[in-house]
Amino acid sequence: MTHFNSNLKDNPLNSRDDFVQALADLIDPVYQLMADEHTPGRVRISDSGSVYNEPRREVEGFLRTLWGIGPLCNTEVRAKKYAKYFTPATAGILAGCDPNSPYYWGQLEDYDQLFVEMGSLATFLIMTQDFFYNKLDVKDQQNIYTWLDQINHHTIPKTNWLFFRVLVNSFFQRAGLRLPTDQPQADLQELDTYYLDDGWYFDGYDTQIDYYIPFGMQYYGVLYTALAADSNEKHVQLFAQRARQFGKTFKNWFSRNGTALPFGRSQTYRFAQSAFWAVSAYTNTTLDELTLGESKYLLAANMHQWFKLPIFTSDNFLSIGYGYPNLVFAEGYNAPGSPYWAMKNFIVLALPDDDPYWTTPKTAPEFPQKSVNPYAHMLLVRGDNDNELQAYTAGQHSHEHAHGDDKYEKYVYSTTFGFSVKKGNVLPKQGAYDNTLALSDTDYNFKTAFGYRAYQVHSDYVYSRWEPWKDVSVDNFIIPCYPWHIRIHVVNTGRTLNTLEGSFSAPNGGQAIVYPDKSGAIYTSAVGTVGIVDLSNQYSVELSEPEPNTNVFYPKTVLPLISGQLDPGKHILLTACLGDAHRTTNIEQPISAKLEGNTVHIKNNNQVITVPLDELAY
Repeated sequence: MTHFNSNLKDNPLNSRDDFVQALADLIDPVYQLMADEHTPGRVRISDSGSVYNEPRREVEGFLRTLWGIGPLCNTEVRAKKYAKYFTPATAGILAGCDPNSPYYWGQLEDYDQLFVEMGSLATFLIMTQDFFYNKLDVKDQQNIYTWLDQINHHTIPKTNWLFFRVLVNSFFQRAGLRLPTDQPQADLQELDTYYLDDGWYFDGYDTQIDYYIPFGMQYYGVLYTALAADSNEKHVQLFAQRARQFGKTFKNWFSRNGTALPFGRSQTYRFAQSAFWAVSAYTNTTLDELTLGESKYLLAANMHQWFKLPIFTSDNFLSIGYGYPNLVFAEGYNAPGSPYWAMKNFIVLALPDDDPYWTTPKTAPEFPQKSVNPYAHMLLVRGDNDNELQAYTAGQHSHEHAHGDDKYEKYVYSTTFGFSVKKGNVLPKQGAYDNTLALSDTDYNFKTAFGYRAYQVHSDYVYSRWEPWKDVSVDNFIIPCYPWHIRIHVVNTGRTLNTLEGSFSAPNGGQAIVYPDKSGAIYTSAVGTVGIVDLSNQYSVELSEPEPNTNVFYPKTVLPLISGQLDPGKHILLTACLGDAHRTTNIEQPISAKLEGNTVHIKNNNQVITVPLDELAY
C-alpha cells in the first residue's frame, strides 16, 4: 500500500511515461482481480449496492477502465507494448458481446446503466479499429455490433446520455455498419437545446449546473471533434468553439493548489473534475485565454491533489467517497467500479510520443479574485494566495439524487473546508448544518433550503428567498468579505421556530475559543480557522461536533453553530462566518456589520465595506 500510494504521490505527471505509470498504478489492481476471478469483461471490486444489479456493477468496473486503455493502446505498436492490458481488455470485450459466452453482458432494457458504459467501449473501438475490430472474424464483429446496437432501440434519458449513442453511432459510421439514418443528427440537435452560452450547458435540468458540464457535455462534445466519422459535420466545429469559450471560466472552479470545487453530485468520480483539460489537449483544442501549459497545470495539479488523499481501499482500489472512503453521501448509481470514471483523464495518452504536450512546462494560470458565473449561479471568491476558493451560490436545485439540498443549495462551498451532508435531520449533530440555516417548528426535524422562490447572484452578494412553510419566508443575503462573510436573514414567520445556523466545518483536533458572552466561537484546525459570530446579540453559539462521515473531506469535524428561537413576527438575523484557509485568524479586531435601510456596512480589519441590497424591502 505504501509503495502504491508513494508512486502516485511522487509522480510528476509531465511526460507520457509519467501518465502511463499513473494509469498502471490505478488499474493494475483491477486487472489482477479480474484475472484472479477468471471473469473476462467483469470484475467484482466490492459488495455495496446500487440502483442497477450486481452483473451490471461488474461490467461497469471493467468497461470504465477502457477510458484509459483505449488511449494507452491507440496504435498497433502501443497495443503490443502494453499487451498486459490490451489482451485482457479485448478478451473481455469479445466475451461480453458474445451471447453464447457465460460472461455475456446481456440484453438491455430502457434506461439501462450499460448504455452509459458504451461510451468507453465505442471510444476504445474507434481508437483501435484498424488493428482490433477490422481484424476480427465476421461473427465477433457481428456480436459487437448487435450488443452495441441495443442503444438505438431503447429509450435513454434526454441528458448527457445522448452522447453515448452519438459515440456508438460514430463507431458504426466509421466501420460501415448499419444505423438509424436520422438518429445521430436527432441526438446532436437535442443536445444543442441544452446549450446556454460561453461554453456552458445544463444537463437534464436547467437548475443543475455541476461537473456533468465539464466531464460530461463538454468532454463528449470535444471527443466528438476527433472521433466523428465526418469531420465536416457542423458539430465538429461547433463543439470545438464551445470548448474554447468554456475553458476560460471553468478554470475558475479550481484553486492554485489543484483542488477543484466540491459541489453537486457524482463527487466519487474525483479527478474526473479535470478531465476537460485532458480531452481538450488530446484534440488540440486551443482554449481562449489559457495556454497549453496552464491547461496541463490544471490537469496535473488536480490529479496530484487527489493522489495525496486517502481515497483508496486497503486493496488499492479507488473507493466510493470523496476525500476518504464514504458511502454516506453517495448517489444510488455509485457502485464499487464507478470511481473508475476518472480514467477519462488518461485520454491524453492518445497523443503521439513526440507531441509538444509532453514537453510543455506546467504554468499556473491567473485567477480573478472575484468573479460571477451566471450559468452556475455562483459568485466565486478567492483567498490564501488563490489556494482557497469559495463559491457562493443560489438557484441550483437537484431533486432526483441523494442529498440534493446539501450538494447544491448551501450558501457556500469551499475547496479547503468542503461541505457536509446530513445523516438525519432529527438532531443537530445528524444534520451537520454547515453553511446553511436550519429551521424547525418543533424540537426536532429541522429543514434546510430545498428550492428557492427567488434568487439573484450579484457581483458582491448573493440573494435567495426560501419558503419552508406557507406562513414562513426567509430572505437571505450572503455578502463575502474574505476570510469572513456576512449573512442577513429576514424571517417572516407565523409560527414559533427553532433555528440552527452553521459556519464552515473543519477537522477535529484543533484549538477552540468561545467568546465569554457566547456570542461567538473560533476554531483553529490543521487546515485553517473557522468561526461564527452572532451579530444580532440574542442567540447562543457553540462548537458542535457533527456525526462522523458527514463532511466530504474530513471524517470527523467541529462546526461553529448558532442556535436560537424566533417568535411569530418579523426578524432580522445578522451573522458573521469565518473560513480562513490554511491560516490562524487574528480575532483581536472582530468583524462587525450594521444594517441601515437596505444597505449593509461591514467593518473588517479597519476596512469598511458598504453594499446596497437591491432585494431588501422596507
